[in-house]
Amino acid sequence: MNDIEWIKELKNGDPDAFKKLVEYHQDKVLNTCYRFLNNREDAEEIAQEVFIEVYKSISRFREESALSTWIYRIAVTRSLDYLRKLNRKKRITHVQKIFGLEREVEQVPAPSNTNPSNNLEEQERHRVLHRAVQSLPENQRVALILSKYDGFNYKEIAGIMGVTVYAIQALIHRAKKNLKKKLHHYYRAGTGCPG
Repeated sequence: MNDIEWIKELKNGDPDAFKKLVEYHQDKVLNTCYRFLNNREDAEEIAQEVFIEVYKSISRFREESALSTWIYRIAVTRSLDYLRKLNRKKRITHVQKIFGLEREVEQVPAPSNTNPSNNLEEQERHRVLHRAVQSLPENQRVALILSKYDGFNYKEIAGIMGVTVYAIQALIHRAKKNLKKKLHHYYRAGTGCPG
Protein backbone atom coordinates (compact mmCIF):
# COMPACT_ATOMS: atom_id res chain seq x y z
CA MET A 1 0.00 0.00 0.00
CA ASN A 2 1.43 3.40 -0.92
CA ASP A 3 1.41 6.41 1.40
CA ILE A 4 -1.50 8.15 -0.34
CA GLU A 5 -3.82 5.13 0.01
CA TRP A 6 -2.65 4.45 3.55
CA ILE A 7 -3.15 8.05 4.68
CA LYS A 8 -6.62 8.13 3.10
CA GLU A 9 -7.67 4.94 4.89
CA LEU A 10 -6.14 6.12 8.17
CA LYS A 11 -7.91 9.48 7.95
CA ASN A 12 -11.17 7.61 7.27
CA GLY A 13 -10.63 5.71 10.53
CA ASP A 14 -10.03 2.28 9.00
CA PRO A 15 -8.87 0.05 11.90
CA ASP A 16 -7.24 -2.47 9.52
CA ALA A 17 -5.12 0.27 7.97
CA PHE A 18 -3.94 1.38 11.41
CA LYS A 19 -3.20 -2.22 12.43
CA LYS A 20 -1.12 -2.69 9.27
CA LEU A 21 0.67 0.60 9.92
CA VAL A 22 1.62 -0.53 13.43
CA GLU A 23 2.75 -3.96 12.21
CA TYR A 24 4.85 -2.39 9.46
CA HIS A 25 6.57 0.25 11.61
CA GLN A 26 6.57 -1.17 15.15
CA ASP A 27 10.00 -2.82 15.10
CA LYS A 28 11.78 0.22 13.70
CA VAL A 29 9.92 2.63 16.03
CA LEU A 30 10.76 0.41 19.02
CA ASN A 31 14.42 0.20 17.97
CA THR A 32 14.59 3.96 17.46
CA CYS A 33 13.16 4.57 20.95
CA TYR A 34 15.50 1.98 22.46
CA ARG A 35 18.58 3.64 20.92
CA PHE A 36 17.75 6.81 22.84
CA LEU A 37 16.46 5.30 26.08
CA ASN A 38 18.64 2.18 26.38
CA ASN A 39 15.86 0.49 28.35
CA ARG A 40 13.53 -2.04 26.75
CA GLU A 41 10.48 -1.35 28.96
CA ASP A 42 10.75 2.42 28.54
CA ALA A 43 11.21 2.00 24.78
CA GLU A 44 8.09 -0.20 24.55
CA GLU A 45 6.08 2.34 26.53
CA ILE A 46 7.24 5.26 24.39
CA ALA A 47 6.71 3.29 21.15
CA GLN A 48 3.13 2.65 22.26
CA GLU A 49 2.70 6.39 22.91
CA VAL A 50 4.06 7.11 19.43
CA PHE A 51 1.34 5.01 17.79
CA ILE A 52 -1.33 6.52 20.03
CA GLU A 53 -0.18 9.97 18.91
CA VAL A 54 -0.17 8.86 15.26
CA TYR A 55 -3.73 7.56 15.65
CA LYS A 56 -4.96 10.72 17.38
CA SER A 57 -3.28 13.20 15.05
CA ILE A 58 -3.42 11.51 11.62
CA SER A 59 -6.28 13.83 10.65
CA ARG A 60 -3.89 16.79 11.09
CA PHE A 61 -1.05 15.18 9.11
CA ARG A 62 -0.37 17.67 6.28
CA GLU A 63 1.49 15.22 4.02
CA GLU A 64 4.49 17.55 3.66
CA SER A 65 6.77 14.58 4.30
CA ALA A 66 6.54 10.81 3.94
CA LEU A 67 4.27 9.11 6.45
CA SER A 68 7.22 7.12 7.81
CA THR A 69 9.28 10.30 8.28
CA TRP A 70 6.45 11.82 10.31
CA ILE A 71 6.17 8.66 12.46
CA TYR A 72 9.92 8.54 13.21
CA ARG A 73 9.96 12.27 13.98
CA ILE A 74 7.29 11.57 16.62
CA ALA A 75 9.38 8.64 17.95
CA VAL A 76 12.51 10.81 18.28
CA THR A 77 10.59 13.70 19.87
CA ARG A 78 8.82 11.41 22.37
CA SER A 79 12.11 9.70 23.29
CA LEU A 80 13.92 13.01 23.84
CA ASP A 81 10.98 14.39 25.86
CA TYR A 82 11.08 11.29 28.04
CA LEU A 83 14.83 11.71 28.62
CA ARG A 84 14.37 15.38 29.55
CA LYS A 85 11.61 14.41 32.01
CA LEU A 86 13.86 11.71 33.47
CA ASN A 87 16.74 14.19 33.87
CA ARG A 88 14.42 16.65 35.65
CA LYS A 89 13.36 13.88 38.06
CA LYS A 90 17.01 13.04 38.74
CA ARG A 91 17.78 16.69 39.49
CA ILE A 92 14.79 16.95 41.83
CA THR A 93 15.83 13.76 43.62
CA HIS A 94 19.37 15.09 43.97
CA VAL A 95 18.09 18.36 45.49
CA GLN A 96 15.82 16.40 47.83
CA LYS A 97 18.79 14.33 49.00
CA ILE A 98 20.89 17.44 49.61
CA PHE A 99 18.18 18.90 51.84
CA GLY A 100 17.21 15.57 53.41
CA LEU A 101 13.78 15.59 51.81
CA GLU A 102 13.99 12.23 50.05
CA ARG A 103 11.54 9.51 50.99
CA GLU A 104 12.64 6.21 52.39
CA VAL A 105 12.18 3.85 49.49
CA GLU A 106 13.04 0.20 49.57
CA GLN A 107 15.60 -0.48 46.87
CA VAL A 108 14.60 -3.33 44.61
CA PRO A 109 17.50 -4.71 42.60
CA ALA A 110 17.12 -4.28 38.87
CA PRO A 111 16.67 -7.50 36.92
CA SER A 112 19.86 -8.79 35.41
CA ASN A 113 19.86 -8.57 31.63
CA THR A 114 23.35 -9.96 31.27
CA ASN A 115 23.88 -13.09 29.27
CA PRO A 116 26.62 -15.35 30.71
CA SER A 117 27.94 -16.03 27.23
CA ASN A 118 28.61 -12.31 26.67
CA ASN A 119 32.19 -11.23 26.95
CA LEU A 120 32.76 -8.74 29.80
CA GLU A 121 35.17 -6.76 27.67
CA GLU A 122 32.55 -6.36 24.94
CA GLN A 123 30.02 -5.22 27.53
CA GLU A 124 32.49 -2.62 28.81
CA ARG A 125 33.18 -1.33 25.29
CA HIS A 126 29.43 -1.07 24.66
CA ARG A 127 28.94 0.82 27.94
CA VAL A 128 31.77 3.24 27.16
CA LEU A 129 30.51 3.87 23.61
CA HIS A 130 26.93 4.35 24.85
CA ARG A 131 28.02 6.88 27.47
CA ALA A 132 30.13 8.71 24.90
CA VAL A 133 27.20 8.88 22.46
CA GLN A 134 24.86 10.04 25.25
CA SER A 135 27.29 12.83 26.15
CA LEU A 136 27.13 14.35 22.65
CA PRO A 137 25.07 17.52 22.09
CA GLU A 138 21.45 16.51 21.46
CA ASN A 139 21.28 17.32 17.73
CA GLN A 140 24.55 15.43 17.03
CA ARG A 141 23.36 12.48 19.13
CA VAL A 142 20.02 12.29 17.31
CA ALA A 143 21.60 12.47 13.84
CA LEU A 144 24.26 9.87 14.70
CA ILE A 145 21.79 7.42 16.27
CA LEU A 146 19.38 7.67 13.34
CA SER A 147 22.24 7.16 10.87
CA LYS A 148 24.55 4.60 12.46
CA TYR A 149 22.16 2.61 14.63
CA ASP A 150 18.82 2.85 12.84
CA GLY A 151 20.13 2.93 9.27
CA PHE A 152 18.29 6.02 8.00
CA ASN A 153 19.93 7.83 5.09
CA TYR A 154 20.80 11.53 5.33
CA LYS A 155 17.69 12.63 3.41
CA GLU A 156 15.41 10.65 5.77
CA ILE A 157 17.19 12.04 8.83
CA ALA A 158 16.87 15.57 7.45
CA GLY A 159 13.11 14.98 7.15
CA ILE A 160 12.83 13.56 10.66
CA MET A 161 14.85 16.38 12.22
CA GLY A 162 13.43 19.12 10.00
CA VAL A 163 16.79 20.37 8.71
CA THR A 164 18.74 20.21 5.43
CA VAL A 165 20.79 17.25 4.24
CA TYR A 166 23.87 19.48 4.45
CA ALA A 167 23.11 20.17 8.12
CA ILE A 168 22.84 16.41 8.77
CA GLN A 169 26.20 15.81 7.09
CA ALA A 170 27.76 18.49 9.30
CA LEU A 171 26.11 17.15 12.47
CA ILE A 172 27.27 13.59 11.84
CA HIS A 173 30.78 14.77 10.95
CA ARG A 174 30.97 16.76 14.22
CA ALA A 175 29.47 13.84 16.18
CA LYS A 176 32.13 11.44 14.85
CA LYS A 177 34.88 13.95 15.58
CA ASN A 178 33.61 14.48 19.15
CA LEU A 179 33.25 10.74 19.70
CA LYS A 180 36.78 10.14 18.48
CA LYS A 181 38.09 12.73 20.98
CA LYS A 182 36.06 11.33 23.87
CA LEU A 183 37.02 7.72 23.17
CA HIS A 184 40.67 8.57 22.53
CA HIS A 185 40.82 10.44 25.83
CA TYR A 186 39.10 7.56 27.65
CA TYR A 187 41.34 4.82 26.27
CA ARG A 188 44.50 6.90 26.62
CA ALA A 189 43.70 7.61 30.25
CA GLY A 190 42.75 3.97 30.80
CA THR A 191 40.04 4.77 33.35
CA GLY A 192 36.99 6.86 33.89
CA CYS A 193 34.15 7.49 31.52
CA PRO A 194 33.85 9.62 28.45
CA GLY A 195 32.02 12.84 29.05
